[in-house]
Amino acid sequence: MRRLLSALAVTSCLVTGFPALTWAQSLPGFTLFSGVKAENQLPFRLDFGGQANGWDRYILRIPAQRMKLAVGQFAITYPDYYKGTFDQKKIEVRVKGKAVPLSEVKWDKEGKLINIFPQEPVPAGSAVEVVLSNVKNPSFGGVYYFNCQVLSPGDVPLLRYMGTWILSIN
Repeated sequence: MRRLLSALAVTSCLVTGFPALTWAQSLPGFTLFSGVKAENQLPFRLDFGGQANGWDRYILRIPAQRMKLAVGQFAITYPDYYKGTFDQKKIEVRVKGKAVPLSEVKWDKEGKLINIFPQEPVPAGSAVEVVLSNVKNPSFGGVYYFNCQVLSPGDVPLLRYMGTWILSIN
């Protein structure tokens, strides 16, 4: 009877622990003292748990209500202390779950900038996912602010701030 109760206790801890682990790496959740207003925090998901020095896929979302204008360029900046790597060939933009054809993706390692150019502008009011696959997370964990700016076609060439993804690498 004692072994049965022990096994039951361990199993219940494992079963309740897995959803918590999965949930911890999706969306911004509750953030204290981030310096970023709540309305500027963008939702995201780290598909493989955000483990330091591990491979991952970042799904960075921009809600439809933030996309007030059509977008001809996405510019994602990240801090200089982020030492991860990106695979330019495995970056995509999705609208309604479908990949948008891209004309070019430029990763400026020194400038800490990823520029993504869709072939056709992404329509205003679209919910967008920027998917970064084959990402090598930094060797050391930390909190990293990825900022999103966009450029509308025909617009004055000034990037407009869309929001910030606050990523936590364990």
